[in-house]
Amino acid sequence: MAEARKNTGKSRQTPVVVPEMGRLQPQAPELEEAVLGALMLEKDAYSIVSEILKPECFYEKSHEMIYGAIVDLAISQRPVDMLTVIEQLRKRGELDLIGGPFYISQLTGKVASSAHIEYHARIIAQKYLARELITFTANVQGKAFDETIDVEDLMQEAEGKLFEISQRNVKKDVTQINPVIKDAMELLQKAANQKEGLSGLRTGFEALDKITSGWQNSDLVIIAARPAMGKTAFVLSMAKNMAVNHNIPVALFSLEMSNVQLVNRLIVNVCEIPGEKIKSGRLESYEWEQLDFKIKELYDAPIFVDDTPSLSVFELRTKARRLVREHHVKCLIIDYLQLMNASGMSFGSREQEVSTISRSLKGLAKELNIPIIALSQLNRGVESRQGVEGKRPQLADLRESGAIEQDADMVCFIHRPEYYKITEDERGNSLIGLAEIIISKHRNGATGDVRLRFKGEFAKFMNVEEDVQIREFSSSINNGGAMQPIPPVGEDFLNQGSSNEVPF
Repeated sequence: MAEARKNTGKSRQTPVVVPEMGRLQPQAPELEEAVLGALMLEKDAYSIVSEILKPECFYEKSHEMIYGAIVDLAISQRPVDMLTVIEQLRKRGELDLIGGPFYISQLTGKVASSAHIEYHARIIAQKYLARELITFTANVQGKAFDETIDVEDLMQEAEGKLFEISQRNVKKDVTQINPVIKDAMELLQKAANQKEGLSGLRTGFEALDKITSGWQNSDLVIIAARPAMGKTAFVLSMAKNMAVNHNIPVALFSLEMSNVQLVNRLIVNVCEIPGEKIKSGRLESYEWEQLDFKIKELYDAPIFVDDTPSLSVFELRTKARRLVREHHVKCLIIDYLQLMNASGMSFGSREQEVSTISRSLKGLAKELNIPIIALSQLNRGVESRQGVEGKRPQLADLRESGAIEQDADMVCFIHRPEYYKITEDERGNSLIGLAEIIISKHRNGATGDVRLRFKGEFAKFMNVEEDVQIREFSSSINNGGAMQPIPPVGEDFLNQGSSNEVPF
């Protein structure tokens, strides 16, 4: 083994005994010669292999140089033949290194046509991928023997590198339009069969569902707000609506709260018992009864929670695939994006890392064909602006990276004017307890504003109509004990001009 290592001419910082090192690396030099020869004989051959092969895919260094020269010619839209390749290699100072013009002429003489060039190219690409994996595993194995390296860090690095290799080498073929039309028609028919006309997943917020048609598969949805605006309360209310009311399996990755804290927030939301009482356990007897009765809604609900701190995009990908495969999860919620990382990869700045994270989330949504809802922080620009309109968040306020706006299919902001001591709108309507969901970007639909009721003591968002009906019902019970008919609640009812009405 020591002799084999010596003959390779390669040295290691940490000597590792690896039995496989005595074996030849995967290679196909004859096929490399055939492909290069065909490229110099057929003028359209390069267009066939350009998406399959890169110069580093070739095992022989001389073949890598020759293919590099062919790529240069193709990029500059010059003809590719034996003479032009020789001239290009001469310009690159590599002609003598590959064996001179005689070696080029030999390559063209070893192939009759380019009939099988694509098949040969795919074999070369597979051999290259196998070599990449061998190098990767050998590197991981060597570091695993080094006791000075933290195993957790090594796992993160290994996962990141493996993801990088897979992303570089996975290619998706083009699809003829007919099956895509069939899929589109099936979605259209599904939406038509639903009385609400929704083609995506219901959030339980009717006004929001109306403008978005529900969360759409493969979409990356960013929900952003300043701290204390209720981002977590919003997605918890939404997750409860989806899982409990509509039996839609939902996974929630909480990077900020533990599982117990998250579930406590859910209990507060569902049971409508103030959070401080849930924390202290000092409930009145009727509140214990209320807790016992309403908490049954959460039992067996298809909600899956994960509180892994500093979750990496690579860990998320592994967990998400398992959740979709084993539990048929239809929606992922991440709280929140800026707490994620892309460990195992190096970046020049945090902005570049956030860009990689957002791009990876969009890729994951497409791969799993489910919507991914990611919460995001806003920068402090909102706080420095004056006036009612100045406090409304904008796309430019997204924190740390403009790539978030670019990658997202939809960007929604949560805005509560009451937080900024703005208690009335320009018409004098009360804004107390009101929240606006501002849809600022909608790649496949309209933008607009949706108003919801926010109950801070219960960390709960709800439909405006639902809150009005509850208050009407409570009022009818308190005034005489008899249930009074509740008038239909709609926009006309909400805009009658009463001083106690809720603006919409």
